[in-house]
Amino acid sequence: MNSYFLAFSAALVGALVLTPAARWLALRVNALDVPEDRKVHEKVTPTLGGLAIYAAMMLGISIYVVFGSRQVSADILGIVIGATIILIFGALDDIHGMSPLAKLFGQVLAAGVLVVMGVQIQNLHIPGGGVLSLSPELSVLVSLLWVVAFMNIINLIDGLDGLAAGITCITAFSMFIYATQTGVGGAFVDAALISIVMAGATLGFLRYNFNPASIFMGDSGSMLLGFLLGAVTIQGVLKSIAAAALVVPLMALAIPIIDTGMAIARRLRKGISITHADKEHIHHRLLNMGHSQRQAVLLLYFWTALLCGTSLALKFMANNKFLWITLALAIGGFVITALPPIIRGENGRRGKHRARRKPAVQSAIPVESGEIEEG
Repeated sequence: MNSYFLAFSAALVGALVLTPAARWLALRVNALDVPEDRKVHEKVTPTLGGLAIYAAMMLGISIYVVFGSRQVSADILGIVIGATIILIFGALDDIHGMSPLAKLFGQVLAAGVLVVMGVQIQNLHIPGGGVLSLSPELSVLVSLLWVVAFMNIINLIDGLDGLAAGITCITAFSMFIYATQTGVGGAFVDAALISIVMAGATLGFLRYNFNPASIFMGDSGSMLLGFLLGAVTIQGVLKSIAAAALVVPLMALAIPIIDTGMAIARRLRKGISITHADKEHIHHRLLNMGHSQRQAVLLLYFWTALLCGTSLALKFMANNKFLWITLALAIGGFVITALPPIIRGENGRRGKHRARRKPAVQSAIPVESGEIEEG
């Protein structure tokens, strides 16, 4: 456990030190996110925060390997190579802009490397239906779809200062607890390591990314974090044959998953491309309800923490009736009181987000604007 603490501390300090360097680099290469109608921020902001998160995590992993006297496994190597690939594609998108098809190619390539190196979903526990063993071909396909889906889920939720980083940080801590308490063996150790350095790197990055943000993570960060969450959930959760295995990552990331599902359904209903950006995500709806950016982000943090706690309770406190009654009342209260206005997008009053929208701020620095989600 001391090695995990060292890795976490190294990643945290690394992010605190390296994020200003990433901001400086973003200004040098003109990787800037310019305000526009579909975005919330009102000033030109550097991106490429994903570079700092990546470097901080690599520092944490290195510290763990050195002081923990542990060899780099094939799984860790696959995660590092895949993370490097998706970081490169994301950084290119932050700087020059890439088509959705080109980004999808990068996502599949990174996920493919991960799967080839052995990080695969081989079994699925269907509640009430036993364990479903996947054929080698189906295992590859399901694993690819799982990791690519997670990359896009985190990318879509990255719309307010600190939102994606904070949700990832909370989820990574829960995955660390699950991996360390559930199983034994290399896969669970690797999952715990990736989870704890991801938590440290995102926590350090929040020092600069929480509202008002001085840097955004950009696609280099959001796709990287989505890739890592996809890998960790395969390693540390889905390799377990516990009944709650499939439910745990789905519940822990329920908010971004629901948001992505709503976005896809909304765009299909309107007859537009599912890659078309809009301002109807859950975080936009919270702003329309009158919340400030900080209030909306903190509210989403709270519900993510509650759902992560519920997912852990499925494993560790399944027989505690009082806990389940409390969680059921809390979630029921949220569904009844908060979910309907969030789905409608307003609560009868004009929200701050609508009231104070201004024309895009013009930058004196020439910018090549891409399809970058803000935050």
